[in-house]
Amino acid sequence: MKKILILFFLFAIVPFANSQNKTNKLKAPFAKDSLKKDKLAIVQPPIVFNDSVISIKKENFKTFKINAHASYYADKFNGRKTASGKKFDNSKYTAAHRKFPFGTKLRITNQDNGKFVIVEVTDRGPFIKGREIDLSKKAFMEITSNKNSGTVTIKIEEEIK
Repeated sequence: MKKILILFFLFAIVPFANSQNKTNKLKAPFAKDSLKKDKLAIVQPPIVFNDSVISIKKENFKTFKINAHASYYADKFNGRKTASGKKFDNSKYTAAHRKFPFGTKLRITNQDNGKFVIVEVTDRGPFIKGREIDLSKKAFMEITSNKNSGTVTIKIEEEIK
């Protein structure tokens, strides 16, 4: 009886187990290839900033302030001269800050949803207590999740040169 059970095991179960291993081996490379394709899809394209392409790496920025409050310019400021002498345009990625030198690039990240933009400091302000930075309307609307809000809590990172 033992011999029959052993023979049954060898002829019935072992080949079945081997065939399952072969199919898993065939599927594994396909799964790895599909993961590679997904990783390629996740890579973020370079950002065009003032007609020049910049790369975004976490190492290029250092944290300046966390839990800062940001607001945005009203439409009435469109076309007016900024403190740097440039003409203000609400459809560009610009910002006003009290201390950063003009031309400094800042990475502004919404702490609620993780969206970020890179802006250039072109003006002084904001002149409201408790606000750290004024963004152009385009930059603000790109990172906010509530379009009806006038302020957002952000993290400010300065570009390392």
